[in-house]
Amino acid sequence: MSGHPRVLVVEDEAAIQELLRYSLEQAAFEVTVVDTAERAIAAIRDELPALALLDLMLPGMSGIALAKRLRGEARTRELPIIMVTARAEETDRVQGLDIGADDYVTKPFSPKELIARIRAVLRRRSPHLAGDPVEVGAVRLDPGARTVTCDGRPVSLGPTEFELLQYLMNHPNRALSRDQLLNALRGDHRFLEDRTIDVYIRRLRAGLGSAGESMIETVRGIGYKLTSPRA
Repeated sequence: MSGHPRVLVVEDEAAIQELLRYSLEQAAFEVTVVDTAERAIAAIRDELPALALLDLMLPGMSGIALAKRLRGEARTRELPIIMVTARAEETDRVQGLDIGADDYVTKPFSPKELIARIRAVLRRRSPHLAGDPVEVGAVRLDPGARTVTCDGRPVSLGPTEFELLQYLMNHPNRALSRDQLLNALRGDHRFLEDRTIDVYIRRLRAGLGSAGESMIETVRGIGYKLTSPRA
């Protein structure tokens, strides 16, 4: 399991594909590139990305039709979507936002601006994937460096426990269901079961020691909650 969020690029122009792949990889994203909406559906079936970058004009099913389909299915309803198009007319922009796109970028675009917009959407919609360091009480997690410290001491966690802690820390003082937590583990839980989360929580508490025992609460009948000492 990688530590970097995956962006699905749905774009049929080879030059734009390569520009996006290079820019996103330089910004520490993993990238999957497909050239049709139909291939995007197959890629999403295999692995739910952190965000989809959709060209409005695609051969076959359009980007608008794909976005409508993604918003209509439970598994992809919350998937962050940024529309990319060469057409700058307001009607296209409105149509893209009306069907649930989170942002809209017009070609030609600045790769630096696009990366900033992607990070802004992730920060708003999926803060645990945005890459910002986060602190709750004595615990500090830095996604870029893949480090966790507790009272300044390094904490060793497996990749799944790391992602779980990152999600909990970005949603403090909220009772989170096992299903929500499993969804946070790379956004897909098709191959996991609800009770699997209990195993990861036990490992996470053990890794954090006394801080983990006091901060990560079991919420009976729901799941778990990470409590901020400042709450």
